[in-house]
Amino acid sequence: MSEEDLERYETDVELRIYQEYRDVLSMFRYVVETERRFYLANNVDLRTHQMDGSVFFEIELQDAWVWDMYRPARFLKRVRVMTFRDVNVEELDLPDLQPPEE
Repeated sequence: MSEEDLERYETDVELRIYQEYRDVLSMFRYVVETERRFYLANNVDLRTHQMDGSVFFEIELQDAWVWDMYRPARFLKRVRVMTFRDVNVEELDLPDLQPPEE
């Protein structure tokens, strides 16, 4: 496989993941970004720990989806992430459920 073929393959996979992300976004309540991964989740528990003068974060996600082109399955029941890097958690604006118009 040439370098060009590999690049084309990776671009195609990223496009498919982006399309999947758009399709599943409305199913989730939170967006979680770490240095290594991007997650969608419905339950997020973020805890800060201190040890030997260092601070690290422990994040537990339930009912999650992960943006990772190397995983065959991106839907996850439970995820636990430990990191010394920044963590960004955002709650998505869920549209109000409107009754159907008659």
